[in-house]
Amino acid sequence: MSEFILQLDLYRILIMMKQGAIEHFMWEAIYEGRKALPECLPNPPVGCVLVEDDNIIARGYTNKPGQHHAEAMALSQLKHQELTNVIAFVTLEPCSFYGRTPSCAKALVKRGIKEVYVGIIDPHPKNNGAGIMLLRKAGIQVYVGILSEIIQQDLKPYLVFEY
Repeated sequence: MSEFILQLDLYRILIMMKQGAIEHFMWEAIYEGRKALPECLPNPPVGCVLVEDDNIIARGYTNKPGQHHAEAMALSQLKHQELTNVIAFVTLEPCSFYGRTPSCAKALVKRGIKEVYVGIIDPHPKNNGAGIMLLRKAGIQVYVGILSEIIQQDLKPYLVFEY
């Protein structure tokens, strides 16, 4: 019985450690997003970090309209690197549509990212869950709601709710 309890305690510790690491990397994405203002406007100030083996290997934030979004900026730093063991942390759901720039969700799929942690769903009518569905359809593990209250507070003034 005590061996079972010990295994259960170790499992709980591992979960807490993983949760702490996830929040740490999402905080790093939040800090990246805050760098975007005011140049990114009218786009929301999104942040992204790419992580491999618990190390940040690339960072990005939303640039001027028509230039890189956060995910594209981070991916551009790893042009020739295989990304099958890379995890993306993004404050806002990656865009699923082509506007002034290509779809960030499709770029993550194309580059072979294995997991994506998303702070909040993008309420923009052209996205609103479509980016998440695109990622999941491609077999990418997606987790939504990491530090969502803080991210909602940061991004709410810049989000599009109607079209």
